[in-house]
Amino acid sequence: MHRSILAGMIPLLLLLAIGEAKAHAFLDHAEPRVGNTVATAPREVTLWFTQKLEPAFCTITVTDSAGQRIDTGKVRVGGNQMSVALRPGGSGTYHVTWRVLSVDTHTTDGSFSFQVGK
Repeated sequence: MHRSILAGMIPLLLLLAIGEAKAHAFLDHAEPRVGNTVATAPREVTLWFTQKLEPAFCTITVTDSAGQRIDTGKVRVGGNQMSVALRPGGSGTYHVTWRVLSVDTHTTDGSFSFQVGK
């Protein structure tokens, strides 16, 4: 009897674990792409996530090789996409740092870089 109860609970526990893993907005892809090299400085950075985002609690910061902030600070969020315009910049390594709150109230954050020029 105990084995049948345990055998019935294992699939339920697996489903709950999978559901919890999907309950966060993870970075799906970005433009410019993570780690990519682009010929000229982009006008904006756009990020796509695995879940819809809560606009009031999402941020992106972009800095250049000197550590100077080059984003305008005006983040646009729609659905699972977030973007920010950039001021004109030069070549070098750009660093993107983000923090999001998905509509299911879970926060995630991360960072990546891409190269401009060369």
